[in-house]
Amino acid sequence: MHEAARYYEEQAEGLGEEFLDDVQRSIDSVRMFPEIGSMIEPPLRRHLLSRFPYSVVYAREPETIVVVAIAHHRRRPGYWRERLES
Repeated sequence: MHEAARYYEEQAEGLGEEFLDDVQRSIDSVRMFPEIGSMIEPPLRRHLLSRFPYSVVYAREPETIVVVAIAHHRRRPGYWRERLES
């Protein structure tokens, strides 16, 4: 996520911060409305960022939301699946 923010900041001043803000808004939406994301495979869901080609991949647990990845839509699809095994 921070690497992506650095990349966007190199493209245009302030764009990296806008990316991080978009990620935070998406996470806030997921926290308020856990069912908002589309189901990938139970129990995983994804919520699209509004401006950037990324999704918040998460799982809803009884007392919390676990963010598994901030995943780019085209770069290394499914790379985060390895994280589920650990």
